[in-house]
Amino acid sequence: MRTPDSIKYKVIKPEPALSDFVEGVWMLENTADTAHDIVVLPNGRFDIIFLILPNGPYHAAQMGLETEPSQASIPAKAILFAISFKLLAIEYLLDKKAASIVNTAVVLPNDFWGITTANLNSLENFYEKVSVKMISLIKPGIDSRKQKLFDLIYSSKGVLSVRELSEKVFWSSRQINRYFNEFFGISLKSYCNILRFEESLPYITAGKLFPELNFTDQNHFIKEVKKYSGVIPKELFRNKNDRFLLFHPMPKK
Repeated sequence: MRTPDSIKYKVIKPEPALSDFVEGVWMLENTADTAHDIVVLPNGRFDIIFLILPNGPYHAAQMGLETEPSQASIPAKAILFAISFKLLAIEYLLDKKAASIVNTAVVLPNDFWGITTANLNSLENFYEKVSVKMISLIKPGIDSRKQKLFDLIYSSKGVLSVRELSEKVFWSSRQINRYFNEFFGISLKSYCNILRFEESLPYITAGKLFPELNFTDQNHFIKEVKKYSGVIPKELFRNKNDRFLLFHPMPKK
């Protein structure tokens, strides 16, 4: 499975000061003269996106977590610059709960973070501008339980149970779920399931259409893939019309 030649994608890994909050800073360009229809898949992150259309101003939006696949379209000759955030950023960088924007988005002002068209002429310029801004926004006094919780969730690729996570961070599952629902709009278990699905995508793109990440069995794997993509693993692999842009957030080492 490949990305269509008309779609250009590039990502920069965040510097260490932002590694707890940011997955990557990236750009995507549709170089074709026609729009490209896609299916947006849940990936366990939320994004701030700056969309540039030909001969027009840019538009900024904050995207909430996705819990289901959705239809979208990349306009002809459009360029997107974006930041993909880890969940800890909601409370300690953006200082704004995202529970109300699950499966939707909120429009941001055109002067958000002081971004101008001059910052959107290359990924490198965009990365430099937003990195300085994000570092300045990080709040002190991060709760060590939350930091450890997210370290475990990401390092385990979502396969640890709620009970295991709760015991490892000495924080009750009830309190963790209250925190998740209040700040992110979903439960911890739901989030881990989404993350595990997203982490399965590199295997599926490689043609490995069987469980790799602690799914109960093949039927469970197929059911989860269909829940979050709308199709079974085989169809996701075939990727008819290149509608699934299966970018993993960062290249595997």
